Amino acid sequence: MTDIVRNTLAASTATAASTATTATTAANTVAAIVPSPFSVVLRWMSRRWQHFILAPLVLLWLSPMIWIVLTSLKTKVEVFDPDAGILPAVLNFANYPATLAVAPFGMYLVNSILVTGSILIAQLVTITLAAYAFARLEFPLKRFLFTLFLLQVMFPIYAIFLTNFVTLRELGLINTLPAMIVPFVASGYGTFMLRQAFRQVPSELSDAARLDGCGHLAILWHVYLPLVQPTLVAFGIISVVTHWNDYMWPLLVTNSDSVRTLPIGLGLLAKSDSGADWTRLMAGTTLVVSPLLLVFVIFQRRFIDSFMHTGVK
Repeated sequence: MTDIVRNTLAASTATAASTATTATTAANTVAAIVPSPFSVVLRWMSRRWQHFILAPLVLLWLSPMIWIVLTSLKTKVEVFDPDAGILPAVLNFANYPATLAVAPFGMYLVNSILVTGSILIAQLVTITLAAYAFARLEFPLKRFLFTLFLLQVMFPIYAIFLTNFVTLRELGLINTLPAMIVPFVASGYGTFMLRQAFRQVPSELSDAARLDGCGHLAILWHVYLPLVQPTLVAFGIISVVTHWNDYMWPLLVTNSDSVRTLPIGLGLLAKSDSGADWTRLMAGTTLVVSPLLLVFVIFQRRFIDSFMHTGVK
C-alpha cells in the first residue's frame, strides 16, 4: 500500500513538472513570436546604428546649402536683422527673377554648359586613348611619358597660367570660348585613374577579342569601356564640378559678357557698385549649384561604385 502511494505521488510530481516545463516553453515561444516593444526598438537601433552616426554629419554637410537657400528667400532687412531668425518670415521668391535681371545669367549658363561639356567630351576621348596605350600597349619611352603625365598632376594649375595665357594670345584665342577649353582637353589625373581601371581587366578578354578579328579600337569599345563605366562616370562628375566652378582661368582670358561663365557672373554680382546684395547673390549661387547637385543625385550610385569596386565583377 505504501509503494502504491509513493508511486502515485511520484507520478503526480512528474506530471506537474512536465506541465510547468510545457508552460515555460509556451511562454518563451510566445515571447519569441511577440517580442516586447523595448526589444523591437533595441533591435531596430542595432540594425541602423550607422544612420545615427551619419545623420549629424549629413546635416553638417548640408547646412551651408540650407543657409544659402533660406537666405535667398529673405528680404534685405531680414538678412542683417539679428532677431529675424534663420527662417524667412515670408518666402520671397522675387529674388530669383531679380537676380536674372541684374546680369545676363542666361548667356552665362549657356557658356558654362558649352565650356564644361566640351572639356568633358575632349577629356573622355583623350584619357581613354592615352590610358589604353599606357595600360595595354608597348612602345618606346612608355614609362618616361607616363611619368610626365603624373608630373602634370603634381603641378598646381596656377603654375602654368602664364604660359597658357601667352600661348593662347599668340594663337589669337583670348576672349573666346576655346580659350577656356583648349588648356584642359587632356587630364593627367583622368589618364592615371582610367589606366589603373584598364589594368584590372583580364588580358584574356582582349586576347579573345583579338582572335575574333577585333582591332585596338574595337577591343577598347567592346571590351574595356563597358567594364570601366563607373570609373568614367566618377571622372566625369569630377571634371564637370571642377570646370563648372572654375573662376580664375575664365576671369583671366575673358573680358566681355558674351563669353563669360556663371562663376564670373556671381563675382560681378558680389562686386556691384552699390555693394553686395546678399539675397540676390544667394539666389544666384543656388541657381549655379543646383545643376551640379542634380547631376550628382542622378549618378551617385555609379560614382560610389567606382570607389567600392576596383575589380571586374
